[in-house]
Amino acid sequence: MLISRVVSARTSRIEEAPTPHPGPGQVLVEILASGVCTSDLTPWREGPASGADPIALGHEIAGRVVAAGPGAARWREGELVSGLGGPGFATHAVLDAGLLLPVPAGVEPAHAIGEPIATLEEALSRTPIDAGSRVAVVGLGFMGLGLLQLARTRAPRTLIAVDPNPEARRRALDLGAQVAIHPDEVAAFAAADGSADPGGADPRADVVLEATGVTPGLATASILVRPFGTLCVVGYHHAGTAPFDMELWYKGATVVNGFCPDHPRVMRAMADALGHVASRRFTFAPLVTHRFGLDGIDEAYSLMADRAPGFVKAVIEP
Repeated sequence: MLISRVVSARTSRIEEAPTPHPGPGQVLVEILASGVCTSDLTPWREGPASGADPIALGHEIAGRVVAAGPGAARWREGELVSGLGGPGFATHAVLDAGLLLPVPAGVEPAHAIGEPIATLEEALSRTPIDAGSRVAVVGLGFMGLGLLQLARTRAPRTLIAVDPNPEARRRALDLGAQVAIHPDEVAAFAAADGSADPGGADPRADVVLEATGVTPGLATASILVRPFGTLCVVGYHHAGTAPFDMELWYKGATVVNGFCPDHPRVMRAMADALGHVASRRFTFAPLVTHRFGLDGIDEAYSLMADRAPGFVKAVIEP
């Protein structure tokens, strides 16, 4: 098999390695698509510590079953699957049979990567979006545009999209947002009487989904929350502290931590998310903007790190 590992800062190398054999409860999968995730930007940027082994990345996998180990007989050779595990930037990987689900019929693997949309769906499952809610999404990268589609399945009255990038705002409108604004316009929008907006008198949102992963994005999201509304923090705020606007306290707002460390919960959410893919209520098609082989991983991360024009999501197809 072939595997790509990070050998130094911003530099990956493809190597040959023995193809692994599935053990009890495991499945050997030929990887057909693996998403490039922002959570791996730091190890790619920094590379391994001095004297440490190269870093194997990639955890957003879809592929074809090659062989099943003892106790994993429910998976048959040739079936298309997605799930949790890695490393994904390789031609093959051994995955836990209990952390796999079938790719919906008629959907190509690159458009059925379950892990990233499972994390979004799980966050929404703990967020009170009801039919008729006003929902705002702050940050319109892959996660934000994914949240917008998944929030739409809850039949909100109004979807508000916020991002400084005009191309991202256009994508959001194409995916069903009724309002798309620049972050600099949020304060005036929140203070308006709502007469020009399709939602009603108070233009602020019942639920705000933050998908920026940066403190200014949290500040923008806080402004949009109505009194007694909900802010769900879905963006990856990796380390340190992220201050909240204390106006949330005085609004009586609820704050939801959108991260989930529990595999059973994520797998349940993945089943629901892939159901949305199967029913065409969620589509990766406008989100997967770039595809590369194993030799293009560094370019994919560079595009993500630089927030290149036209970039939303890259997929590696070994």
